[in-house]
Amino acid sequence: MNQDDEHTTPLHEALEPEAHAELEPVDRTVELEAEVAALKDQLLRAMAETENVRRRLEIQAEERGKYAVSGFARDMLGVADNLRRALDSVTAEAVEGNEVARNVIAGVEITARELANTFERHGIRPVAALGEKFDPNLHQAMMELEDPSKPAGTVAMVMQTGYTIHDRLLRPAMVAVAKGGPRPGNGDDAGGQPKVDTTA
Repeated sequence: MNQDDEHTTPLHEALEPEAHAELEPVDRTVELEAEVAALKDQLLRAMAETENVRRRLEIQAEERGKYAVSGFARDMLGVADNLRRALDSVTAEAVEGNEVARNVIAGVEITARELANTFERHGIRPVAALGEKFDPNLHQAMMELEDPSKPAGTVAMVMQTGYTIHDRLLRPAMVAVAKGGPRPGNGDDAGGQPKVDTTA
């Protein structure tokens, strides 16, 4: 071996430190870019969660405002019921010729109307019941009435008016449900088949 051979290193060994030096910054850059991407993702998720919490709190605050009077309104329904009963109990013969009775009835009617207007302003509305298909979400069945003239499963009589406040039930309507009449529906006959005009 000559002197040159001793000092000569293979080409791949001479290039390796430079290759490692070049690869390390690239690897570090990729690593940092991945870390930045992960942090951006975390930030976006945190911002989205914050926005969701803000929306939930807004909805809760709105609902608290809408339904804050529910307890008071429920108590006032009894007052509305009593005013209606008072008006329903008076006959025309009872007030005929009696100026005082007419004035009292007029005062009760004005009070009942004002209470109904106040309910309406605060989103409190009566539940439609008479003649409607029985809905257990809005009606409370107290009894069944045999009435072949009314479709079975419909409300035949309302014993107590139900009310909603905005979109929530405040009190169900107490009703009697018709039975024995034709089934309400979509034109189906008893066999479940749609009625078809066969005369053509």
